[in-house]
Amino acid sequence: MIRVTSYAQGNWVEKGKEQELKSAIDGSPLATLAEADLDYQAICDYARNTAGPELREMSIHERAFKIKFLAKHLLERKEAYYELSSHTGATRRDSWIDIEGGIITAFGISSQARRNLSDLPWHVEGGQVTLSRKGTFTGQHICVPRHGVAVQINAFNFPIWGMLEKLAPAFIAGMPSIIKPSPLGCYLAWTVFRDIIDSGILPEGSVQFIAADKPGDLFDHLISQDVVAFTGSAETGNKLKSHPNIVANNVRFNLEADSLNCSILGPDVTPDMEEFDLFVKEVANEMTVKSGQKCTAIRRTIVPKERVDDVVEALKARLDKTTVGDPTNEETRMGPLASSEQAERFGRQVQKLTEVTDTIYAGGNGQNGAFAGARLLLCHKPMQVDEVHSLEAFGPMTTIMPYGSAEEAVDLANKADGSLVGSLFTADDQIAKQLTLGCAPYHGRFMVINRHSAGESTGHGSPIASLVHGGPGRAGGGEELGGARSVLHYMQRTAIQGSPTTLMEITGQHIKGAETRESDLHPFRKYFEELQVGEHLITHRRTVTEADIVNFGSLSGDHFYAHFDEVAAKDSIFGKRVAHGYFVLSAAAGMFVDPAPGPVMLNYGLEELRFLSPVYPGDTIQVKLIVKKKTVRQQREDDPKPFGMVWFDVEVRNQNEEMAAEYTILTLVERKNRLDMDQGD
Repeated sequence: MIRVTSYAQGNWVEKGKEQELKSAIDGSPLATLAEADLDYQAICDYARNTAGPELREMSIHERAFKIKFLAKHLLERKEAYYELSSHTGATRRDSWIDIEGGIITAFGISSQARRNLSDLPWHVEGGQVTLSRKGTFTGQHICVPRHGVAVQINAFNFPIWGMLEKLAPAFIAGMPSIIKPSPLGCYLAWTVFRDIIDSGILPEGSVQFIAADKPGDLFDHLISQDVVAFTGSAETGNKLKSHPNIVANNVRFNLEADSLNCSILGPDVTPDMEEFDLFVKEVANEMTVKSGQKCTAIRRTIVPKERVDDVVEALKARLDKTTVGDPTNEETRMGPLASSEQAERFGRQVQKLTEVTDTIYAGGNGQNGAFAGARLLLCHKPMQVDEVHSLEAFGPMTTIMPYGSAEEAVDLANKADGSLVGSLFTADDQIAKQLTLGCAPYHGRFMVINRHSAGESTGHGSPIASLVHGGPGRAGGGEELGGARSVLHYMQRTAIQGSPTTLMEITGQHIKGAETRESDLHPFRKYFEELQVGEHLITHRRTVTEADIVNFGSLSGDHFYAHFDEVAAKDSIFGKRVAHGYFVLSAAAGMFVDPAPGPVMLNYGLEELRFLSPVYPGDTIQVKLIVKKKTVRQQREDDPKPFGMVWFDVEVRNQNEEMAAEYTILTLVERKNRLDMDQGD
């Protein structure tokens, strides 16, 4: 028997008021929830004072690597989670979304953070903003860790995914987390959390766990530096969001609420088209996966009025093949709801909807307790019946809604006042454009499917780590995920202003116009650890000749008139023949590259190239190479040497000190030393 306990201030709290937790399959006792009388003020202080400073000392990439290694640790233990997950009513297919989907999300957020965010304790966001004519006063946005705690309140339907998709970005942002799962299915979240603690990967105090029905007086102790991320019903979410202390302290609050998501069959689609079958399959799938207990499930099926009968018959045929039963059986396609209480609640909500709709399919389940059959409802006048757009039955059901025009389809989709996701099945890209742009203001994500994209589609109901998950209006108005953006939700964006040199010292990244120092050795002779941000190399000079232009044109095949036609060039904006911009780029490389073998392994990219002044035959150019920023790269098994990535700013000036070209080159530079993260995957 599992005993679900709180983990607070570095200890498991074993004593507490006990509540029996039952299996959704047969109602047998499965676990005990021990709800302790916790000191929430002390819990918050422990997170802020114990883990907060340690996390903020680490770089974003160091924190991201810990999440990667944690995800790997959990993935190795997934089979134990699958066995336990079946008691929540989930089939193997359902559980994959929660278990491996959650772990993959953690992997994905870690990867996105390392790819897109600074390898510093803070993130230097975007380019600098010049604020003065001479450039001595400039601005830069940075995102820094908040000095608070991330409180995460999760719904019952995805105990693992909900926990990991919040924990990962908060930790990478440098914030410790207090995790409060729903009591329903909390034994699964607790089991994973126990493995997180046992792994020893995360610093002490960076995660705590509340085993309780409600969060007590936790919200009374939150401050302006804290963040709350809530997933669940709109009613509960709005109640918590309006808590007096949340309002008084302007505590950042991200609300992701269940919504009445829709899927639209395009007006161009006929029953003989692939898009029709894809649509029916997706609607039926979203009704039955997790027994319809998904915040992204399709509650409103919007269909051209002339296609209603076709869709109904096709859905009935597919639902008739859905086997309801024990989720541990391979033949089962839909298990029970998460509890008998959830089944009763689903039944009550469906009953309310049947008062304003027609029931056209009521699947039997042949079982009692938490099991429920699929329901298809039909609303003949969906523009006039508000209940179908505001009342959600959280289970295996959908309401079919006919429409007469593309404009009416958009109006119906938007009538629910905001949702997490909408989808459209059409073979006509003009229809796709019209309906997508019409629906976009009311949906956090909008998926458009045709025969070309369906094969690799992740599906209507699948949030992806690299894309935003959230929605306006009823859906909560918040955002989660979105790749590196999910990390920035937990950080404070600050605009800093000052001289370029001062800002370079503050940010740890070169700012254009900052005073730099000459390198004591050619930068290409230095290992990664030896390179310092802000050091530079100034090259020898080179005078550009007409022969250079002719030879480069012959080699490249670029005989553009401005380089070769003296008469036409006189009438151009240059006034005479000019050197190729790419010749200037190539000549600059020849001037700053050190040709002998050394720590620089390769140049793998170029960014932000601008040709700012023309270079004429007879002009003399000189290059300044500046170390801009650095990122450590994890050494993998197939990497011959450990290395890091170094960005060099390149400035090419003419004899008048005018900037002819500027850009950034990306290089791989060998490291002297191995790090703990090397060979970690």
